[in-house]
Amino acid sequence: MTESAAAPQLPAAPGAGPDSPAPLFDARAFLATLTELPGVYRMLGADGAVLYVGKAKNLKKRVASYFRSNLPSPRIAHMVSQIAHIETTATRTEAEALLLENNLIKSLAPRYNILFRDDKSYPYIVLTRDKFPRLAFFRGNPDRKADYYGPFPSAWAVRDSIQLLQKMFRLRTCEDTVFANRSRPCLLYQIKRCSGPCVDLVSAEHYAADLQLAAMFLSGKQQEVIKRLTQAMESASAQLAFEQAAQYRDQIQSLHQVQEKQFVASNKGEDADVVVAVRSAGQLCVNLAMVRGGRHLGDRPLFPSNAGDSTAADALLAFLRQHYAVHPAPARVLVSPLPAGEDLDEALATLAEQAGRPVPLVEARSLNQKAWVEMARQNAELAILARNQASAQQEARLEALRDVLQMNEPLLRIECFDISHTQGESAVASCVVYEGNAMQRRDYRRFNIRDITPGDDYAAMRQAVLRRYDSVAGGEGKAPDLILIDGGKGQVAAAWAALADLGLTHLNMLGVAKGEARKPGLESLIFPEADGRAPLNLPADHPALHLIQEVRDEAHRFAITGHRGQRAKSRKTSTLDSLPGIGPARRKALIARFGGLSGVRGASIEQLAEIPGISRELAEKIHSALN
Repeated sequence: MTESAAAPQLPAAPGAGPDSPAPLFDARAFLATLTELPGVYRMLGADGAVLYVGKAKNLKKRVASYFRSNLPSPRIAHMVSQIAHIETTATRTEAEALLLENNLIKSLAPRYNILFRDDKSYPYIVLTRDKFPRLAFFRGNPDRKADYYGPFPSAWAVRDSIQLLQKMFRLRTCEDTVFANRSRPCLLYQIKRCSGPCVDLVSAEHYAADLQLAAMFLSGKQQEVIKRLTQAMESASAQLAFEQAAQYRDQIQSLHQVQEKQFVASNKGEDADVVVAVRSAGQLCVNLAMVRGGRHLGDRPLFPSNAGDSTAADALLAFLRQHYAVHPAPARVLVSPLPAGEDLDEALATLAEQAGRPVPLVEARSLNQKAWVEMARQNAELAILARNQASAQQEARLEALRDVLQMNEPLLRIECFDISHTQGESAVASCVVYEGNAMQRRDYRRFNIRDITPGDDYAAMRQAVLRRYDSVAGGEGKAPDLILIDGGKGQVAAAWAALADLGLTHLNMLGVAKGEARKPGLESLIFPEADGRAPLNLPADHPALHLIQEVRDEAHRFAITGHRGQRAKSRKTSTLDSLPGIGPARRKALIARFGGLSGVRGASIEQLAEIPGISRELAEKIHSALN
């Protein structure tokens, strides 16, 4: 790869409108030096921020298209008017450019690229490669150590499919540790959802045959599975193995039931994705529906960021490029609206590069395909309606809270703190963020509390607030419009003292004290003492209280999750490991002699000194540390 860049100049940018700011970039001079190789270009503003990242089969032609008089939209014209600098990276192939573009979009999040959340967490079904492979739910990045089927649009779709596979093929779903230590079959065997390989109730050969049928089913070869099962049933019946024949019959019936209950299904057993983009009521939604083996597995509506005035077609093209860069493409993709002209050619080339094979990008033709597309479009419109309704409700709750607190300025960002520990052990503070009418998980923070008296919630809260807003006091980071503290007067006073130390007492703060019997709806809202206002009790149905409860509960959940993780981590490490002079060998010898930590704690100095490698001096240290 080779890098090049152009410095800002002042002659006109052809894409800029008459009311645009003074042009910053000499497009003609830059284009004269640009290569015709494939590659990636990065457009930067005067402040150095990346405005847009794109890839090109021919860098010179692609970049030149931005500096013509008839740009496709005001949004693109406005972006071009801000260009002060362009950087390019030439690559050997278009495939390399595509990969680099996707990585840069994810890492830089340019403001003019339509961005879809980098969701690698689509769930899969996994079949392991053990002697008796396990059927399981999987979420993450597939590797080569197992066979993966998917992705699926939702966890529900995976679990529903696993239940069907258990019923039809009776594969094990238990963890390896459970499987290796069974002495008798579990309940799943009793209800005919597992063939009991853990206690050798099925041979490896028969289990492998069931596994092969399950893999064929997951690959969409349902008719072939039915054909094989029918042949097996007839063979067993001819050999008078009627019990075995009945099992095959039940499997066949289950498969037929799966096909019959599917609302929208194809008897061709095809694999396809349905991608529909809809712009309505000020929202832009791309809905992805998945069809595998002719079964419609559900859909997932996605709302991109940085969409601006982009069209549905723009969003669809951005989704195709970003989604299939990290997820496998099916046999075909049904789209609405279908890209036209050069956009369609580029989309087809992109999909082929990503998949390593041609992937048809087509409009719906058959009745089944039209039903899938129409259902995806309807669900996209419903998702837009639900999003707008939820947004309106959140706005109303924010406005109600602003009125309650008598705030003159807008209430845009709320941060909430909570402390979690078990009798002082592994104390963790959480800080969650509510902004833009939703919880912003990317801004959440946890603080492992240290150097305080165990169980001192006030000191823990003070430390968490100090650590969170230290950078804000230094002029960095974003300050909230309201700080919520999960606690009463003591926690609020501690948090307020931390803000005073940082010179941030102008920030609004509110404590949320739990009511009688900790019953929701009876919370008292506590103001800092300097505020002078008495505690406030809102009606249980007040929208402002509902918003406070939502944010407070999320802070509580996030703190507990972090605390449990820290506690589990600390308890995995034996107290013996922290003692000076005790390494793995001596620890093993102590456990072998006394049976565990409690036995070591109860041993005398003389008994400890009897262990090979432990002197009396070390035995005294061990005894003193544990007692």
